[in-house]
Amino acid sequence: MKRTRKKHNPAFKAKVALAAIKGDRTVAELASAFGVHPNQIYNWKKQLLDGATSVFEGGGVTAEGTTSEAQVDLLYRQIGQLKVENDFLARKLGK
Repeated sequence: MKRTRKKHNPAFKAKVALAAIKGDRTVAELASAFGVHPNQIYNWKKQLLDGATSVFEGGGVTAEGTTSEAQVDLLYRQIGQLKVENDFLARKLGK
């Protein structure tokens, strides 16, 4: 029987890593409580500590990403509108 890997979402990983950083319970206790391997908790904790500096660097990165997504959405709407207009005019001129 083949086992499939569990895919944990980032919120779960952050919750487990923060619990490990707090140090209230041992990693073995956390592993049994959350149902993951202790090595995975150590990896998530290391990733969280390594990536913590990026939170404070360039605070506008997330706002920049949302702005670009909104701009892309607007451009796709404009492209769709222009395509409809172009097809309409092509049909009218073709007749």
